[in-house]
Amino acid sequence: MALTGRHITILGGGIGGLAAALAMRARGADVSILEQADAIREVGAGIQVSPNGLRVIEALGLADRFALASVRAQAVSLRDYAQGRDITSLDLGLLPKGQDYRFVHRADLIDLLADAARASGVQIRLLQQATEVRPGTRPQVRLATGCCIETELVVGADGLHSVVRPALNGKAEPFFTGQVAWRAIVPNVVGHPAEARVHMAPGRHLVSYPLRDESCVNLVAVEERDVWTAEGWSQTGDADELRATFGDFGGDCAALLKAVAHPGVWGLFRHPVAPVWHAQGVALLGDAAHPTLPFLAQGANMALEDAWVLTACLDQDDDPFAALKRYQALRRDRVVRVIKTANGNARKYHLRNPLVRSIAHAGLSVLGRAAPVRMLRQFDWLYGHDVTAS
Repeated sequence: MALTGRHITILGGGIGGLAAALAMRARGADVSILEQADAIREVGAGIQVSPNGLRVIEALGLADRFALASVRAQAVSLRDYAQGRDITSLDLGLLPKGQDYRFVHRADLIDLLADAARASGVQIRLLQQATEVRPGTRPQVRLATGCCIETELVVGADGLHSVVRPALNGKAEPFFTGQVAWRAIVPNVVGHPAEARVHMAPGRHLVSYPLRDESCVNLVAVEERDVWTAEGWSQTGDADELRATFGDFGGDCAALLKAVAHPGVWGLFRHPVAPVWHAQGVALLGDAAHPTLPFLAQGANMALEDAWVLTACLDQDDDPFAALKRYQALRRDRVVRVIKTANGNARKYHLRNPLVRSIAHAGLSVLGRAAPVRMLRQFDWLYGHDVTAS
């Protein structure tokens, strides 16, 4: 399905949907994005773009503008929560030449992608809520207004609550992971350097890193809970409850938490990786296919990779079904490994047994001092992967 002249409809104007639209448009496709909100926007959240995701941004021709909108990361610091002391650090300056790691406000990346998409001729249609997708040689998207759109390919980049996923896999409710996340952006009142700090505690952890010329700090605080009754990113939490929950965190954490005014809070829910990512005229991308927990900072990066690989497969094969089958085959094992690694990090960050915790942290400290390059090279499979090279 060489893409020149093909009509593609993408559901969802997030990072994955916008990146796919740009990549497909660059190969001559006629692309429309249907977004249910009244504007293309994301607020109140930072993301980490690792070298593998950055390769896609570079291939889309956005490297220079992205560099201006983001902060270059120098390190990832693993810290004990009580004293705020550094246990070990991954020196990102030891990444192979040409690899870069960035922090960016999600809204800034969304704006960059949306502006580039519009400039390239992508049609972004707002207030278009899809309620049903029907696969076929001419797949159809039914909207909440009752009208029906016929196209040549529907890409479901519509997240955890995707309407495309159940069309391919049947209906299933996402499951609660037993973890709740708080998120806030606060002024950089502590002179936070350009590093991601992971403050690890029994049953909890807090991540902090700077955004926007290091003028502000992104906070993500995760705690374990038995139940959660609401799901989503739009909940507003109680700042005092956040401070009480993480009140025993030392170092710079207290000052950063004191600056929080209106945190977001949401239960972390997840579907398993979708067994089926495609049908005739329909494909899934990003969280719609494989939602992951935010403990490896790879959700946006995997969506960027998906967008590029899906586009390349469609453009290299005149048989659309074969192209979509190849796309899933190329992506599935990688995202499964990413999700497994993220789940493992959640356990490592939240060690409760004092003896196990002490031994684990001592081991990290020794390894970090004795073999810093080896510490970083364990992520070669992740950061060194370049989907744009093939």
